[in-house]
Amino acid sequence: MHYQKAFLPQEFERRVQDVKKRMEQAGFDLLICQDPANMGWLTGYDSWSFYTPQAVLVHLSEEMPFWFGRPIDAKSATVTTNLPEENIVSFSETLVHHPDNHPFDDLCKLISSKGWGSNRIGVELDAHYYTARAHQHLVRGLPNAKFADSRELVNWARLVKSEAELVYMREAGQVISHTMREAIAQLKPGARDYEVIADVYRNQILGVNGKFGDYTSLSPLLQIGEGTSTCHLTWSDQTVQDSGLVVMELGAARRHYTTPLTRTVHVGKPPQEVSRLASVIVEGGDLAIEAAKPGVAVEEVAAVFQTVLKRNGYSKESRVGYSIGIAYPPDWGERTVSIRAGETTPLQEGMCFHFQSGVWLDDFGAAISESFVVTPKGGERFCDVERRLIVVD
Repeated sequence: MHYQKAFLPQEFERRVQDVKKRMEQAGFDLLICQDPANMGWLTGYDSWSFYTPQAVLVHLSEEMPFWFGRPIDAKSATVTTNLPEENIVSFSETLVHHPDNHPFDDLCKLISSKGWGSNRIGVELDAHYYTARAHQHLVRGLPNAKFADSRELVNWARLVKSEAELVYMREAGQVISHTMREAIAQLKPGARDYEVIADVYRNQILGVNGKFGDYTSLSPLLQIGEGTSTCHLTWSDQTVQDSGLVVMELGAARRHYTTPLTRTVHVGKPPQEVSRLASVIVEGGDLAIEAAKPGVAVEEVAAVFQTVLKRNGYSKESRVGYSIGIAYPPDWGERTVSIRAGETTPLQEGMCFHFQSGVWLDDFGAAISESFVVTPKGGERFCDVERRLIVVD
């Protein structure tokens, strides 16, 4: 059975052409992408190889990108992309974890051999896997090149999703809806949090309706009791108590397109202060998502939520959402648009966001988040888990 590619070749052709236009506007001849989400979005490349130096190169004069990486991963490029064999280039295996030399020494040789040694080259200075050492070897190996930060150029090209991409976002929404409901059902007094998460992983991968799930770019997050006063704790061996709060932020991925979802659960009758915070979060979130229509500035959506918080005596200094789409570890955000004050980017139909409405107080917190796509009618939710403080007796 052949590997089932996520998209038709025309989808990648459209993306590359869009990126080339952005490169011309930014003044780049060559773009070196090391962010695995950008590599996948541009070519379809999909392999757990981002722990080692690798890159996708886009040049204005070349019809198709080049993949550059470790020899043992070259076959993955052949299998998962539509790139011709001559565009799949490996570095010397002896350069893996070499104390002095670096795989990008060979990348410099490739670039020079193409006559691009004096080009204007964009690099992803803030990408997770683009190391200081990699940049050092590039600059040293291409002394005549003009390097500049591409400033998430490809990430911004990913912002508006095609209909083909939205298919996966919606399917991921179905998977995480099922996964979250199953996880909530496990939250009984005496249950260990790691047992709940073990079930989460199972449901994330099994998917729904024959649509399997990929590994997610962020691990499941779970907080119990006092731990709910912060937001990025994972599991340990805590026990669900007879009474108390549990917050879970989970995600599901279809072909690496990811939809996160957060729900707050109270075991036993919730205190009035917990119920009140949750109801304010739901009210503000509903109004904000409803306001997310094409042409609206992102900061206006943030303001809708913040207004509801302030009216009820709460505050939230951190952003209240961020763009999402294709994602690889360690993060499922696209690292472009944040829903917060000062973000003047106008919304467009097809943009996708995680509206993260968590509010964390000194002793406890609550979060009831939602992933959605911008439509003329407002934000369309990808998930269908009810938006409320969920009480488990």
